[in-house]
Amino acid sequence: MGSLRLLMRLIAASLSGQARYPASALMLTTGQFLGTGIEVIAVWALFHRFGEVQGWHIGEAALFYGLVNCMFAVADALGRGFDTLGTEFLRTGAFDRLLLRPRPVALQLMGHDFRISRAGRLLQGILVLVFATVQADIAWTPGAVGIALFALAGGAALFLGILVLQGTLSFWTVESLEIANVLTYGGVQAAQYPLALYAQWFRRVLTFIVPLACVAYYPALAILGKPDPLGAPAWMGLVSPLAGFVFLAAAFGVWGFGLRHYASTGS
Repeated sequence: MGSLRLLMRLIAASLSGQARYPASALMLTTGQFLGTGIEVIAVWALFHRFGEVQGWHIGEAALFYGLVNCMFAVADALGRGFDTLGTEFLRTGAFDRLLLRPRPVALQLMGHDFRISRAGRLLQGILVLVFATVQADIAWTPGAVGIALFALAGGAALFLGILVLQGTLSFWTVESLEIANVLTYGGVQAAQYPLALYAQWFRRVLTFIVPLACVAYYPALAILGKPDPLGAPAWMGLVSPLAGFVFLAAAFGVWGFGLRHYASTGS
């Protein structure tokens, strides 16, 4: 069985198991939708109070918000296995069973617990994108749609890479370190606003170390047709989402190093 086909079957099995309890799945999805909705209110309150922030309007900020939440929802659904690697597999010794199966361990973890509740955040992101379209008068030409899809794919790869790195740390710490949430949930919060609002050192972190700006800020500028106040060329948004795939490849390189140095915790 091909790897992609196996991943699809693992995801289908995970969704099928959750569908056996439809009320629970619905409540979890609704809770995810409403819980993250507080962030929308925070963004709205900021722009409602000040009107615009350094020349940025709420419709433009909504585009950043919608894009980054959609990409994180996909990555969070795929990367749940890495997030719980330490507690569910390493500490219990169950990880050894994954090593015995003739398929990549990372593939098994990606299909381990594909949470349907993440659809709540995804739906919220889509609704905010609709709001941004109206407020910012975005023309969804084929080119703009292509940039958005490319950005979503690159952003999902980037956040998945962060979760892979978080799981890799568990080979040495056993328990997942909560400090990794600075890059996951903290990264979502940071990417919800235009890069130009931040200090120079923080802009460099978001561009060259954890390239969130490459998958959200520059593609959003290209969709809006707005020049970058920081002086980046207009073509940056067309190619910058590639940084997300490069980050994911580097994360899997670190994952391979951790896997080779794994020592069983027993049962």
